[in-house]
Order: sequence, then C-alpha cells, then structure tokens
Amino acid sequence: MAQRNVYSSKGEPEDAQSAEEVLHSVMQELDALHENVKGQLNQDITRLQTEKNHLIEDIEDLREQYRKLQSQQMESLSGRYIQQQQLWLKQLAQVLAHNLQDLLVQRFNELSANSGNSLSSPIPSGEFPIPLPPSNYDERASELLAALDERIDRSFQILEQDLSSYESELSVRLNNMKTLELQGEELLQNLVNRIREELESEEEYLENPFDAQDSYVEESNNSVNSVRPQLLQATRVETPREPVPQTSSAPAAPVKASSQVQTGLVLALSSAVVLALFNVCLRLLIKGKNPRMVFGLFEFPGVVTPGLGNSLLILLMRLIVVMALMPILATFLYPSVWKDIRRLFQSGDRALWSKVLGSAFFLFLSQVLIYLAIGNIPVGIAITIFFIYPIVTVLGSWILFGSRPSRVGFLAIFGITVGLILAGLPSFAGPAPGGGNVGVGVTAALASGITFAGYVLVTQMPAGKLHPIPFSLVNFAAIFVFSSLSLCVPVSENFSPKIDQNVWPGLIMGGVVLGVLTLFSYLLSNFASRFAGATLASIIGTLGPAMTALFAFIILNEKLQPVAILGMAVVTLSVAAMSVERMTAPQKKAS
Repeated sequence: MAQRNVYSSKGEPEDAQSAEEVLHSVMQELDALHENVKGQLNQDITRLQTEKNHLIEDIEDLREQYRKLQSQQMESLSGRYIQQQQLWLKQLAQVLAHNLQDLLVQRFNELSANSGNSLSSPIPSGEFPIPLPPSNYDERASELLAALDERIDRSFQILEQDLSSYESELSVRLNNMKTLELQGEELLQNLVNRIREELESEEEYLENPFDAQDSYVEESNNSVNSVRPQLLQATRVETPREPVPQTSSAPAAPVKASSQVQTGLVLALSSAVVLALFNVCLRLLIKGKNPRMVFGLFEFPGVVTPGLGNSLLILLMRLIVVMALMPILATFLYPSVWKDIRRLFQSGDRALWSKVLGSAFFLFLSQVLIYLAIGNIPVGIAITIFFIYPIVTVLGSWILFGSRPSRVGFLAIFGITVGLILAGLPSFAGPAPGGGNVGVGVTAALASGITFAGYVLVTQMPAGKLHPIPFSLVNFAAIFVFSSLSLCVPVSENFSPKIDQNVWPGLIMGGVVLGVLTLFSYLLSNFASRFAGATLASIIGTLGPAMTALFAFIILNEKLQPVAILGMAVVTLSVAAMSVERMTAPQKKAS
C-alpha cells in the first residue's frame, strides 16, 4: 500500500498536466463543433425560410390563376348560351315560316278545288295562289286562322319544353362547376396547411433536434419522475438551444384550454400525493428503534432493518410488480412501444445503448441510496436533502453543455444550499427519531441526489432518439437486472440482506403496494404533462418534500423542528423558482 502511494505521488504532476491539456483540447473541439453545428443550422433555417416564402408566393399565383380561369370560363359559358339562344330563335322562325307556308298552300288549294278552279300546275316555293273567294270565304278564313293559331301554340309549347330542358341541364352543369370549385379550394387549402405544417416541423426540429417525439430528454419529465416515486417533477434541466426566428405568417402555437390545464394541475397534485404516500409506505416498511404508531391508532414494528442489502431487496420486490404491469401500461399509453424497442435492439447503436444503460445505472444507485436514507432519517428530511440534485445538474450542464445559469438560477442554487443546511442541521443536533444512523442517512440522501443528477445529465446527452415510454420500460428492465445481480454478488455480512423468515409475507405485500403506487404515479404524471404541460406539472411536483413531511406527520407522527420546516420551504421555493424561470425563458426570447 505504501509503495502504491509513492508511485502515485511521483506521477501526479504529469497526470495533472496531461489531464489539463486533454481537457483544454476537448473544450476547443467542443467549441469548434458547436460553432460548426450552429452555422449549419442557421444556413438550413435561412434556406427553409426562403423556400417557405417561395411556396407562399407560388400558392398566391395559383390562386390568382384559378380566379382568372374561373372568370374566363364563366364569360365563355354566358357567350355560348346567348349564341345558342339566337340559333334556337332562328331555327324556330324558319320552322314557323315553313309550316305557315305549307298550311297556306294547302288551304288555298282546298279553296280553289271547292270553287272549281284548282291549280293545274305546282306552286313554286315562295309564291302563293290568289284564288277567287267563294261565298263562304269568311268562314274558311276563320278556320284557317284557328288552325294557324293552334299550330303556332303547339310550336311554342315544344320550344318551351326544349328551353326548359336546356335550362335544367345548364343548371346541373353550373352546380357541378360550383362543387368542383369548392373541392378545388378545399384541396388547395389542405395543400397550404400541409406545407405550412411541414415547414413548422422542420423549424421545430432545427430549434430542438432532440424533440419530444424523438428524444427522451426533451419529453415532459413524467417518465423521469415515475421511474423513482420519491423523485419529483421539479428540476429537469434542458440543454440550451438557439431560438429560431418565427415569421409573422406562421400560425401561433395552440393554447391549451383552461379546463385541460386545470385537469392537468389536479392530476399533477394527485401524482405528488401518491409520491408522498410511496415515501411514507417505504418508511413504514423499515424497522425503527421503537414500533411506529400509524394514525395514532396501532403500532407497526416494520418489516426489515435499514441497510444496503435490505434496500436492494425492497427495490427488487417493487420492480417485480412494476415489470409485471408496466408493459400493459406502456402499451396503453404508447401503442408503438414494442416497435420502438425492437428497433432499439436491431439498431446496434452503441451510443444509444450506453446512454440507456448508463442512465439506468445512475438511477439504480439513486434508488438504493434514497431507500437507505429514508430508513435512517425522517422521510421529509431525506427527500429535502435529496433535492441537492438541481444544483449538481445545473453545474454539470454548465460544464458539459455550456448552459450558463441565469441570475435566477444562481439565486435558486444559493437558496437550495441554504435550505439544505437548515433542513439537515437539526438531524445532527440530536439522535434520529427512529433510532437510525443520522450520518449514514444524510450521506446517503446527498449521494442519492448526486447520482440522480448524473442520471439527468446522461439522459440529456444527445446520443440517440427514443420515445420516453419505451425508454422508461427499458430503464425499468435494466434496473431490475442491476438489482438482481447486486443481490447475487457475494458481499460482507454488513451489506448483505438480513431478512427474518417470518416477515416474507409482509415484505411481498409491501413490494406490491410500492409497485402499484409507482405505476399509479407514472400514469398520473403522464396525463398531467399531457393536459397541463411538463413545466406546470413540474412546478406542482416541487411540493413533494412538503407533502411527504405532511403525510409522515399525519400517518407516522414524525415531527420536524421549525428550522427543518423552514429549510424545506426554502428548498421548495428555490426549486419552484427554477421551474418558473425555465417556463418564462422561451417567452422572453420570443419577445
């Protein structure tokens, strides 16, 4: 051991110098990559904006041509209709003249035959005989005029029927043209809307390459919070991105109805209540120095003693229930979950697999450590100390992604630090109420928050795209494997599970309760983010420590000192300020 220290002391300056050089070169490469990607994205945005303007101009030209064609067609139809009417009148006049001539010739021949002076030669066309009038000339003339009137009436009736048929046919054709015009306008409107949606989707993708539908990190934080029922929806830290300028012609984003937002807030509050109940039930499973009074009515001694091995065992029992029911819930929430998982296995994407397994490992460590912390210190204090992870996440994002915190972010970090000190200080002033080890509990809560910050940072690395629900399902499965392997590894007696054979029924029942609460919280947080949005739901999630402490006081009669309550309030307000600042940041950039 001494020899190892000597060697390490000799090589330490060289290692430090090489590490600084490597870090400097990596930072330069990252800056160059950032500038390159930023330039390419700006060029793509400019090109898309130009194409969008061209498309809008083409659409306006198409509309103008359509209106001109429509007016020309109407003019041609009206002129054709007038010409056709004139042709009909001309034909009618010819027919009437011809019929009148035939009738007059026939009548005059009859009159001539009756008078004995019939015509001996044929009458040329256009000439009429002038016979000598007989004695009954007036009577014959009246009959002739009556027959002529009848013939003219019949001709006019036939003409009226033809005109009615032509008019009805013309009306049908005009109605068909109007229907085609409406269909054309609808198709053109659909084409314009589709082009606009595609342009907006391209802009949104360029603004946020790892979008909610493609990347787990940018989705609402519901799946992150549902994986660990003691962790809340308060502090998802996003990688900064350059805003894409929006043109005035682009439609505004749809605003959620107030009823939907109210429903989402109620669901988010219900999810926070379920998380608090989960933490209290977990505290109830772990034995204390003395049996705990439940609602002040009866005593419950607990099931297992606090320890690393027993925490692993509780986590495994809970995950057995989760893995039995989570596939059904995932299929209900996202029917394409199995297709995405099959593509994940077939892709062979090592970067994506390293992201999934790395985040699952950090989350597994965070779970085990928070269980250990809840077993040794009051559950409200443990969850409050766990909220150190926003500080680590913000600082890690600053180092890894260049996301410098704002003034509000720095104030929130300071407030969280002060609140953690105030919340944890009373725990060292005296023994833990349940008889646990205060040092182990506080250290485990701090380590749980740090490892959970590592989980958040790993999921933010853009190594690949996967929907949050299949991501969560694979995460659950990986944590289940990690828990099983950890219990199979031979360790010393202090870290191995210590379970009495008589408590197995209670342990199984506790695992079922914890698993059902996990899935119930997952479902509530998912729908809360859908109705109210992830940011509003995360603001409600900041009430987690306060609700946990409240339920612990009501159910287990765990009292906190005023200083600890003050620290818890400071942490809650600081984390809520970070969430509000994240919600208002896009609006400030847009304005």
